[in-house]
Amino acid sequence: MERNVGGIDRIARLILGPLAALAGAGVLLGALSTSQSVGVALVVVGVVVFLTGVTQRCLVHRLLGIDTCSRP
Repeated sequence: MERNVGGIDRIARLILGPLAALAGAGVLLGALSTSQSVGVALVVVGVVVFLTGVTQRCLVHRLLGIDTCSRP
């Protein structure tokens, strides 16, 4: 699969992914009060978003034909 995540999209994923995962961890550890399923969802989504930023590959972007990588 070709790279399709770049620029501001990638930067946002690299910042917001870990923040979502940390918020989910906070829920699971009891620091934030909401349901445990929300905590698990935040951790999973945060990790996936971060990994798509690191690898610069996103299946959803591919399926929708979106490419935010700048090409020379």
